Amino acid sequence: MTKRQYAAAGVDLDSAEIAKQRIGESVQSTRTTLSFGAIGAFGGMLRMPEGYRRPVLVMSTDGVGTKVLVAAEAGRLDTVGEDLVNHSVNDILVHRARPLAFQDYVAGAGLTVEAIATIVEGVARGCRAHDMALTGGETAQMPGLYREGDFDLAGTILGVVEEDAAMHGDAIEPGDILVALASTGLHTNGYTLARRIIFERLGLTLDSRLPELGGSIVDALLAVHRSYWPALSPVLDDLHGLAHVTGGGIPGNLVRVLPERCEARVEAESWPVPPLFRLIRHGGGVSLEEMRDVFNLGVGMIAVVPPHAADRVRAAAARSGDETWIIGDIVGGTRGVRFG
Repeated sequence: MTKRQYAAAGVDLDSAEIAKQRIGESVQSTRTTLSFGAIGAFGGMLRMPEGYRRPVLVMSTDGVGTKVLVAAEAGRLDTVGEDLVNHSVNDILVHRARPLAFQDYVAGAGLTVEAIATIVEGVARGCRAHDMALTGGETAQMPGLYREGDFDLAGTILGVVEEDAAMHGDAIEPGDILVALASTGLHTNGYTLARRIIFERLGLTLDSRLPELGGSIVDALLAVHRSYWPALSPVLDDLHGLAHVTGGGIPGNLVRVLPERCEARVEAESWPVPPLFRLIRHGGGVSLEEMRDVFNLGVGMIAVVPPHAADRVRAAAARSGDETWIIGDIVGGTRGVRFG
């Protein structure tokens, strides 16, 4: 099959090459002192940072789900890459891991050079914010598997932590305090349900403006997933555990870090639920239980801390511009999360 035949089938190799050139510029902008090897090689290379006695590598792979459909419909592809990086940084932060490198995967059909480059530029911006190298990735045009203009976005992060400093939640004990850090919206989960309610049931559009949201629907839905690295990295030694609140909400994620015989008591009225979540709940007739299982409800990260460290953790978050609330505590009992 010639280039011309391949392009007619839906894969334009010439455009792909132009996209690679622009992506190379984004990759170059993220290189750190640990970067090694050539850009565009078959594998990305990274030196291990110095100063670790027994370094443990921490890896995580995730995506941004159907948030990409909102971004594609709005023609605003510059932030979903940043969403992906921040989500991934938070996932390894719960283990006290320092982010080192990232790789992305963009797959779709009929994506233009501009669209691909814009997505990856967002990834690179997120990497630069964390002094993390974008060591490579993959873009794949797959007509037939994806509809024209549709795409998916995923990535893998690599971090490092000292073996005896890795956090697993086993230090959590009765008497610890739950410090919640505010989310910036839906972050990267619950979009399938949110889109159905907002667009199909309520008949709203991306440009609809609601006074309670303080802006448009599209601005609310595409708010960038918050990274909690700036807020929490200075106080990691004060923490007994961290729970990144993603799919599964507070109950589904907080329980993942609880040791046996520890129960988390969450005071349901201890933080303000943002208007977007109230719109979804009442507009879709969604039960409170399901809302808690699907959405973060305004809490993007929960730090489990000893009482004497709570003020210090909250002060560090405030210096990074993160709002916090004390939303409960840890008591002895059956492992689980209970709302009161």
